Amino acid sequence: MTAAPDYRQHLEVETPEHVMLDLEIAGVGSRLLAALVDTGILLGVAAAGGLLAAVLTSYGALPRSPAGRAWLAALLIGAAFALWNGYFMLFEGLRGGQTPGKRLVGIRVVRDTGHPVTPGAAALRNLLRIADALPPPYLLGLALIAFHPRGKRLGDLVAGTVVVRDRPAQAVPAPTQADVALEPAVTIPLDDERFRLLARFAARADLPPEARDRVAAALAGRFADRARLPGATLTEFLLDLHARELARRRGRLAGRAGLGERLSARQSERWDVFQALAERATSAGLDSFAPEELPGFAARYREIAADLARARTYRADPATVARLERLVAAGHNVLYRDEQHTWPRVWTAVSREFPAAIVEARWLVLVAWALFTAPALGGFALLRERPALASELLPEVMLRRAEAGHEREAGGRKYVSVDWTGRPVAASFIITNNIRVAIACFAGGIFLGVGSLVLLAYNGLAFGTFAGHFANLGLLGYLMEFLAGHGVLELFAIWVASAAGFLLGKSIVAPGDRSRTDALVVNGRVAIRMMGAVAVLLVIAGSIEGFLSVSGQGLAVRAAASAASLAFLIGYLARGAQWLRDSRLAEHRAHPDRQLLDLP
Repeated sequence: MTAAPDYRQHLEVETPEHVMLDLEIAGVGSRLLAALVDTGILLGVAAAGGLLAAVLTSYGALPRSPAGRAWLAALLIGAAFALWNGYFMLFEGLRGGQTPGKRLVGIRVVRDTGHPVTPGAAALRNLLRIADALPPPYLLGLALIAFHPRGKRLGDLVAGTVVVRDRPAQAVPAPTQADVALEPAVTIPLDDERFRLLARFAARADLPPEARDRVAAALAGRFADRARLPGATLTEFLLDLHARELARRRGRLAGRAGLGERLSARQSERWDVFQALAERATSAGLDSFAPEELPGFAARYREIAADLARARTYRADPATVARLERLVAAGHNVLYRDEQHTWPRVWTAVSREFPAAIVEARWLVLVAWALFTAPALGGFALLRERPALASELLPEVMLRRAEAGHEREAGGRKYVSVDWTGRPVAASFIITNNIRVAIACFAGGIFLGVGSLVLLAYNGLAFGTFAGHFANLGLLGYLMEFLAGHGVLELFAIWVASAAGFLLGKSIVAPGDRSRTDALVVNGRVAIRMMGAVAVLLVIAGSIEGFLSVSGQGLAVRAAASAASLAFLIGYLARGAQWLRDSRLAEHRAHPDRQLLDLP
C-alpha cells in the first residue's frame, strides 16, 4: 500500500549532541486555536477585573478619597495596557515559549536553531503583531503562516523564531515485546528457500485471480509464523511479505534488519521514565527538580539522543522515531533554556544595552529627526503663510483649544490644567498612549520602512501646523510652555522608535553582505533594545507630562524639568556609548584578527 502523502512542514536542526532533530512546524489551525484560547483568557481576566471592581464598589471597599480613587484608576489603566500588550511577551519570554493557549494546544515558540526563545526575541515577535494584523482581522499574519515554508509571520521573520509542535505525551508509544512478536517478517529475515518460493509466486501475475488465490491458500501454511494484517486476503498477505523481504534485502543495512524494533522494545521503559521527567520539566521548569536529580535528567537526555541516532541508523519504524524526536526536542528545549532572568541582568539591559543600541543606530536616529523636523518646519511655514488653511487642516479640538487660549492665559491658566486628583490618571493614559504610537512607528518599518516614514512625517506635519496656528494667534509661547517639561524625552523617543523601524526596512531594502532573512534577525536584536529604551524614556516623559505639564507650575519649573531631562538623556546615551565601546574592545581582544568597528 502507498503511504499517504505528508503535507506537514518540518524544521531540521542539529543539537549540541550532533543529533539531527526534526521538529514539526505548527500550522494555521493549531496556532489559531491557541490564539483563541489566549484571547479568551485575556477577556476572562478583564471581565473578572471589572466584576471585582463592581463588587468592591458596592461594598464600599474601594478608596473613599478622590486621590485614592485616582491612583487606583491609574493603576488599572496601566495594568490593562500591560495585560493586553505584555501577555504574550512575558509568557513566551519567561515560560519557555509557551502561553497558556500554546501549552494547551501543544505548541511552542523556539528559535530557528531549535534553542529556546529569549525574552528579547519574544518581545520582538509580539511587537510586530500590529503589522501582522493588517488588514483586520489578522489576514496578513494568517496568510504568511499558511504559505511560508516554516509557517512564519512577520514577527517570526524579524525575531528569528518558529512555532513548533511540542508535547511529549502526544508521542506514539514505542512497540512492546508483544508488538515485536506480531511482526516477525521484519524482525526475523526469511530464509532463502521461502523467499524464492515467494518470488516465484509474485512473478505469476499472469494467473487468473481464482487460480492465484488457490495457490496462495496452498502456500499459506509455509508462512504461518508471519502475522497477517486484519482484512488482508492470503494473496495480498504473501505479496506484501515478499515486497517487505525484497526491500530488506536490497537495503544498505539489510544485515541489521530488526535492530530498530528490538531497540524499541528494550528501551521503551526507559523512554517512559524520561517522558514523565520531560513533561514535568516542561510544565514546572528545572527549578522543580532537586539538585541531585538534575545530573540524572541530563544523562537521560543524552541517552535518548543516542537512541534517536541509533533508531534512524537501524531504520526503526516511523512511530518510534517520531516519539524519540519529541522526547529529544522536549529535553533539548528545557536544558538549553536561558534561565538567567535575574534583576542584575535586567538592570544591565536597561541601563547599558538599551542606550548602546541607540548609539549603534545613531545615524538612523538622525535620519528620523530630519524626517520629523522637515515636515514640521514645512507645516509651520504653511500655516504662517496661509492662516486660513487652519480650519481645513487642523482637527476641531485643536481649533477650540487655540480659540480659548487667550482667555485661559489671561485667567492664569495653562494650556492643559488637571487638578491633583486627576493627574495619576492623566499620567497613566499619556504613557500608554505614547507607547502605542511608538510601537506603531516601529512596526511600520517592516513594510520597507514606508510605514515608519509615513507615521513620522505625519506627526511632524501635525506638530508644525499646530505650532503655526498658535503662532498666528500670538500663543506660541503658551503652547511651548506646555511642551517644555516633557517634550525632550517624548520627541526623542518617537525618533528612536521610528529609527528602529527604519532598521527593519533597511534589512529588506539594503541587507548588505547578509541575506535579507539574516539581516532582519541581526538588526532586529538591535531594534528591540532600542524599543526597550523607548519604553524607559516614554515612562519618564509621561510621568512628567501627567504630573508637571498639566499642573499650574510656571515656566522656570518647566524649564528646569526640561534641562534635567536633557541631562539625563545625555548621561543615558553616554553610558550606552561606554558599554558599546568596552564590549567591542573586549571582542577585539578575543579576536584580534577581526577588524575593529567604528566606535562612538
